[in-house]
Amino acid sequence: MSHPVVHFEIGCKNKAATSAFYAAAFGWKIEDGPAGMIDTGSSEGVQGHVAALGHEPHQFTHFYVQTDDVAESLKQIEALGGKTLVPPVPIPSGTFAWFADPEGNTVGLWKPNGIQA
Repeated sequence: MSHPVVHFEIGCKNKAATSAFYAAAFGWKIEDGPAGMIDTGSSEGVQGHVAALGHEPHQFTHFYVQTDDVAESLKQIEALGGKTLVPPVPIPSGTFAWFADPEGNTVGLWKPNGIQA
């Protein structure tokens, strides 16, 4: 399987203000809800969302790499010197995890429902 970048996330303390900023700056339409899904108005590029976790980290930007097995990818990442930050978390549309690369950058993994390992 290839491992494309499939999603991005912008973290903040104030989701309404952050959403308003990006809507004004780029003309994005951002849905209300826990994960404010971003409609960039284009079929090009990677889609994303704005989120306020309610705890640290508040400010972050992450990108998500698609994989067919989140747990196995984390094992490989750890063998290469990375660190699991958030273990696999199932949500209604798939499973995600966060890891730190050897330099400390946080990156997400994503497996949408329907992809077989």
